[in-house]
Amino acid sequence: MSSQKHSTKTESHLPPPKTPEGKPFEVGATTAIVTTSPQKTITLRLKRHIKASPEKIYKAFTDGDALAAWLPPHGFIGKMHSYEPKVGGKFRMSFYTATKSWQNTFGGTYEELVPYSKIVHTDKFETDDPSMQGEMRVTILLTAKDDGTLLEIEQAGIPAGPSASGAPYGWAQSLDKLAQLVEPELPF
Repeated sequence: MSSQKHSTKTESHLPPPKTPEGKPFEVGATTAIVTTSPQKTITLRLKRHIKASPEKIYKAFTDGDALAAWLPPHGFIGKMHSYEPKVGGKFRMSFYTATKSWQNTFGGTYEELVPYSKIVHTDKFETDDPSMQGEMRVTILLTAKDDGTLLEIEQAGIPAGPSASGAPYGWAQSLDKLAQLVEPELPF
Protein backbone atom coordinates (compact mmCIF):
# COMPACT_ATOMS: atom_id res chain seq x y z
CA MET A 1 0.00 0.00 0.00
CA SER A 2 1.51 3.31 -0.95
CA SER A 3 0.49 6.61 0.50
CA GLN A 4 0.83 9.78 -1.49
CA LYS A 5 2.40 12.59 0.52
CA HIS A 6 2.14 16.29 -0.16
CA SER A 7 4.68 18.50 1.55
CA THR A 8 4.56 22.25 1.90
CA LYS A 9 6.20 24.84 4.08
CA THR A 10 3.96 26.19 6.81
CA GLU A 11 5.23 29.77 6.39
CA SER A 12 3.55 30.42 3.03
CA HIS A 13 0.74 32.95 2.73
CA LEU A 14 -0.09 31.76 -0.79
CA PRO A 15 -3.39 29.98 -1.30
CA PRO A 16 -2.97 26.40 -0.07
CA PRO A 17 -2.80 23.63 -2.65
CA LYS A 18 -5.76 21.29 -2.99
CA THR A 19 -5.60 18.75 -0.20
CA PRO A 20 -5.79 15.06 -1.08
CA GLU A 21 -9.10 13.60 0.12
CA GLY A 22 -8.70 10.87 2.74
CA LYS A 23 -4.93 10.46 2.28
CA PRO A 24 -2.24 11.52 4.76
CA PHE A 25 -0.08 14.44 3.68
CA GLU A 26 2.66 16.38 5.41
CA VAL A 27 2.39 20.05 6.30
CA GLY A 28 5.76 20.88 7.81
CA ALA A 29 6.15 18.65 10.89
CA THR A 30 2.41 17.88 11.03
CA THR A 31 0.60 15.01 9.30
CA ALA A 32 -2.93 15.84 8.14
CA ILE A 33 -5.87 13.90 6.70
CA VAL A 34 -8.95 15.64 5.29
CA THR A 35 -12.27 13.88 4.66
CA THR A 36 -15.66 15.19 3.54
CA SER A 37 -18.83 14.01 5.28
CA PRO A 38 -22.15 13.27 3.55
CA GLN A 39 -23.36 16.56 5.10
CA LYS A 40 -20.64 18.36 3.08
CA THR A 41 -18.58 19.34 6.11
CA ILE A 42 -14.89 18.61 6.46
CA THR A 43 -13.16 16.56 9.15
CA LEU A 44 -9.49 17.32 9.67
CA ARG A 45 -7.23 14.93 11.57
CA LEU A 46 -3.78 16.07 12.62
CA LYS A 47 -0.83 14.30 14.25
CA ARG A 48 2.24 15.97 15.60
CA HIS A 49 5.04 14.80 17.87
CA ILE A 50 6.12 17.50 20.34
CA LYS A 51 9.16 17.16 22.59
CA ALA A 52 7.36 18.19 25.78
CA SER A 53 5.30 16.43 28.42
CA PRO A 54 1.53 15.97 28.07
CA GLU A 55 1.17 18.13 31.22
CA LYS A 56 2.98 21.06 29.63
CA ILE A 57 1.02 20.79 26.38
CA TYR A 58 -2.30 20.42 28.21
CA LYS A 59 -1.55 23.60 30.16
CA ALA A 60 -0.78 25.45 26.91
CA PHE A 61 -4.26 24.41 25.67
CA THR A 62 -6.04 25.35 28.92
CA ASP A 63 -4.41 28.70 29.72
CA GLY A 64 -6.16 31.53 27.88
CA ASP A 65 -3.04 33.69 27.56
CA ALA A 66 -0.97 30.78 26.24
CA LEU A 67 -3.72 29.77 23.79
CA ALA A 68 -4.00 33.33 22.46
CA ALA A 69 -0.21 33.36 21.97
CA TRP A 70 0.21 30.14 19.97
CA LEU A 71 -3.14 29.33 18.31
CA PRO A 72 -3.25 32.14 15.69
CA PRO A 73 -1.51 31.06 12.46
CA HIS A 74 1.35 33.12 11.02
CA GLY A 75 0.34 36.70 10.28
CA PHE A 76 -2.41 36.81 12.89
CA ILE A 77 -2.76 38.04 16.46
CA GLY A 78 -5.03 36.31 18.96
CA LYS A 79 -7.19 38.04 21.53
CA MET A 80 -9.04 36.12 24.22
CA HIS A 81 -12.33 37.81 25.09
CA SER A 82 -13.55 35.30 27.67
CA TYR A 83 -12.18 32.00 28.88
CA GLU A 84 -13.56 29.41 31.29
CA PRO A 85 -11.54 26.15 31.00
CA LYS A 86 -13.98 23.79 32.74
CA VAL A 87 -16.61 21.34 31.53
CA GLY A 88 -19.55 23.49 30.47
CA GLY A 89 -17.29 26.57 30.42
CA LYS A 90 -17.21 28.79 27.39
CA PHE A 91 -14.50 30.62 25.50
CA ARG A 92 -14.56 33.39 22.91
CA MET A 93 -11.59 34.74 20.99
CA SER A 94 -10.62 36.58 17.82
CA PHE A 95 -7.84 36.37 15.27
CA TYR A 96 -6.94 39.56 13.46
CA THR A 97 -4.20 41.00 11.27
CA ALA A 98 -1.64 43.50 12.57
CA THR A 99 -3.32 46.24 10.51
CA LYS A 100 -6.76 45.10 11.74
CA SER A 101 -7.87 44.87 8.10
CA TRP A 102 -9.32 41.40 8.82
CA GLN A 103 -10.83 39.87 11.95
CA ASN A 104 -12.66 36.66 12.76
CA THR A 105 -14.29 35.90 16.11
CA PHE A 106 -15.21 32.40 17.26
CA GLY A 107 -16.01 30.54 20.42
CA GLY A 108 -17.38 27.40 21.93
CA THR A 109 -18.04 25.27 24.99
CA TYR A 110 -15.79 22.76 26.74
CA GLU A 111 -17.46 19.33 26.74
CA GLU A 112 -14.67 17.21 28.21
CA LEU A 113 -11.41 17.97 30.05
CA VAL A 114 -9.30 15.03 31.19
CA PRO A 115 -6.12 16.49 32.67
CA TYR A 116 -3.03 15.83 30.57
CA SER A 117 -4.78 13.51 28.10
CA LYS A 118 -7.98 14.83 26.44
CA ILE A 119 -9.81 18.06 25.61
CA VAL A 120 -13.10 18.23 23.70
CA HIS A 121 -14.81 21.50 22.81
CA THR A 122 -17.15 22.98 20.26
CA ASP A 123 -16.19 25.83 17.96
CA LYS A 124 -18.36 28.21 15.97
CA PHE A 125 -17.50 31.28 13.90
CA GLU A 126 -19.46 34.47 14.60
CA THR A 127 -20.28 35.41 11.04
CA ASP A 128 -23.05 35.90 8.53
CA ASP A 129 -20.89 34.24 5.85
CA PRO A 130 -22.75 31.02 4.95
CA SER A 131 -19.45 29.34 3.97
CA MET A 132 -18.28 29.60 7.60
CA GLN A 133 -21.45 28.72 9.51
CA GLY A 134 -22.03 25.62 11.57
CA GLU A 135 -20.76 24.13 14.79
CA MET A 136 -17.49 22.23 14.83
CA ARG A 137 -16.24 19.75 17.40
CA VAL A 138 -12.55 19.63 18.32
CA THR A 139 -11.03 16.62 20.08
CA ILE A 140 -7.45 16.85 21.33
CA LEU A 141 -5.63 13.73 22.54
CA LEU A 142 -2.25 13.74 24.29
CA THR A 143 -0.30 10.48 24.54
CA ALA A 144 3.02 10.34 26.42
CA LYS A 145 5.94 8.96 24.43
CA ASP A 146 9.51 8.36 25.61
CA ASP A 147 10.73 11.54 23.98
CA GLY A 148 7.66 13.75 24.37
CA THR A 149 4.00 13.63 23.39
CA LEU A 150 1.96 12.48 20.43
CA LEU A 151 -0.63 15.21 19.87
CA GLU A 152 -3.69 14.16 17.85
CA ILE A 153 -6.38 16.65 16.90
CA GLU A 154 -9.66 16.01 15.14
CA GLN A 155 -11.71 19.01 14.03
CA ALA A 156 -15.07 17.77 12.71
CA GLY A 157 -17.84 19.77 11.07
CA ILE A 158 -15.62 22.38 9.37
CA PRO A 159 -17.84 24.25 6.90
CA ALA A 160 -16.85 23.24 3.35
CA GLY A 161 -15.60 26.63 2.17
CA PRO A 162 -12.44 28.70 2.07
CA SER A 163 -11.71 28.14 5.77
CA ALA A 164 -11.69 24.36 5.22
CA SER A 165 -9.02 24.44 2.50
CA GLY A 166 -6.69 26.49 4.67
CA ALA A 167 -7.35 24.61 7.92
CA PRO A 168 -4.52 22.03 7.63
CA TYR A 169 -1.99 24.79 6.93
CA GLY A 170 -3.26 27.13 9.64
CA TRP A 171 -3.24 24.32 12.20
CA ALA A 172 0.28 23.28 11.15
CA GLN A 173 1.50 26.85 11.69
CA SER A 174 -0.26 26.98 15.06
CA LEU A 175 1.33 23.69 16.11
CA ASP A 176 4.76 25.02 15.07
CA LYS A 177 4.14 27.90 17.48
CA LEU A 178 2.91 25.51 20.19
CA ALA A 179 6.13 23.48 19.88
CA GLN A 180 8.20 26.68 20.13
CA LEU A 181 6.33 27.55 23.32
CA VAL A 182 6.48 24.21 25.13
CA GLU A 183 9.64 22.47 23.91
CA PRO A 184 12.25 24.75 25.53
CA GLU A 185 13.29 23.67 29.02
CA LEU A 186 13.54 26.92 30.94
CA PRO A 187 15.42 27.11 34.27
CA PHE A 188 12.42 28.71 36.03
